[in-house]
Amino acid sequence: MILPGQVKRSLRAWQPPLSSPCTSRRNNMKGYNRLEQIMDFLKSHNLVTVDQLVAATNASPATIRRDLIKLDQEGVISRTHGGVTLNRFIPSQPTTLEKAQRSPLEKQAIASAAAALVKAGDAIVLDAGTTMIELARQITHLPLRVITSDLHIALFLSEFKQIEVTIIGGRIDDSSQSCIGDHGRRLLQTIWPDLAFVSCNGWDLEKGITAPTEEKAALKRDLMANARRRILLADSSKYGAWSLFNIAPLASLTDIVTDAHLPDKTREALETLSPQLIIAD
Repeated sequence: MILPGQVKRSLRAWQPPLSSPCTSRRNNMKGYNRLEQIMDFLKSHNLVTVDQLVAATNASPATIRRDLIKLDQEGVISRTHGGVTLNRFIPSQPTTLEKAQRSPLEKQAIASAAAALVKAGDAIVLDAGTTMIELARQITHLPLRVITSDLHIALFLSEFKQIEVTIIGGRIDDSSQSCIGDHGRRLLQTIWPDLAFVSCNGWDLEKGITAPTEEKAALKRDLMANARRRILLADSSKYGAWSLFNIAPLASLTDIVTDAHLPDKTREALETLSPQLIIAD
């Protein structure tokens, strides 16, 4: 367990994963999110049935069966007469490196637009994720106070003398290498940052921003609850997709930063909300 506090500057900087040129379509993103939900459900249950997974994901039985065949072929699960079980030592969510390989150009553009919102002397909170890592890369020239749950970001920024880094502490999530749990939540509930940058697994006009686990959703809510500006960073491939647990409605945000591939109709609908919509070119 990591305790809340400043990261020592003697730690060697972690180098964020390099991006590779690839693109993601929205239907692929929905598939990734559904698989994350399945994996999370399997991780918390010894044996599950197709009907249970249908209820947990709101997908059709046929879709769930196709997903299970895919996971079985990859060696992630074992299928038995009574249902399916998760093989041991398999991460329930995509790793940081896997996430970095999705929509890298869009993430870089979003991070650049988000960096323009940060000014010298700000106290900011950075959520975990590869877009946040890109943002961290682009604010190293500023004197800042940065609070983060992400180990990669904390180690990377700790090498810059003008940046004071605090890690929220708690239990380490194996897929994102970030802190989760009540320790971090208690710290977040006592701070009043200028800006809070939050990420998500999916975002939707009706369902808001979502996360694959209740614990992550609660942490993200606390991350932005007391911030003067609450800023969502999410690429367009995640729009219209959602995970099981709601973080917050879109209307509760002050800003949404996304890429230029967002459809015109979606853009028009989002512009009717109170958050400022920032399109990163």
